[in-house]
Amino acid sequence: MPGYLTRNEHVSIGGRDWRLRVLQDRQQFSDPDGHAGRMGISSAQWSLFGQLWPAGRLLAQAMQRFDIEGKRVLELGCGIGLASLVLQQRGADVVASDMHPLAEPFLAYNAALNALPALHYRQLRWDVPLPTLGHFDLIIASDVLYEAEHAALLAGVIDRHAWPEAEVLLTDPGRGNSARFSRMMAERGFTLAEARCPMDDGEAPPYRGRLLHYTRTVAGEA
Repeated sequence: MPGYLTRNEHVSIGGRDWRLRVLQDRQQFSDPDGHAGRMGISSAQWSLFGQLWPAGRLLAQAMQRFDIEGKRVLELGCGIGLASLVLQQRGADVVASDMHPLAEPFLAYNAALNALPALHYRQLRWDVPLPTLGHFDLIIASDVLYEAEHAALLAGVIDRHAWPEAEVLLTDPGRGNSARFSRMMAERGFTLAEARCPMDDGEAPPYRGRLLHYTRTVAGEA
């Protein structure tokens, strides 16, 4: 036994049925060697990577229709990796990343569960530079601004890994920290296009979900 319980979940994205292994519930916890604790992942946070969150589903839907031609894509905080799996299925050049020690095996299992080859994965802490990760045309993430300090940390990752001409796409369930992050992105030359989206099938307008699409072009480019 691995020390935690899982279940399979099904979700439809773009008319395709995806099978995902997720943690059974948010009470699951297993850190026998203290690895997660040393990385700053508390027992309360430990299970968050292993859930299919509404913002993660929204990001996967966006990636089903997003223009990926010729773009190298990085997903931050991939968790179980649904958005990266959708991109993999579409033939994108995608790297999935997370800091949780179990994100990589869950991602590999979910790729195999959907008859996909293994994804390129890198363990990434936002506060620790990783020069070998390289640069990207598109950086994506879902619901990553739930702590006040995350805006500055995320902006730092973008500073290190976004090309001068790049896009950043975030899905956010209406957290207040998104406004602070948008100001930081404007300071870095990004323009924002924002769309409101339902976070689940039963939500009525005004929708709380936000699809935040930041674009930066080099001087002289439209």
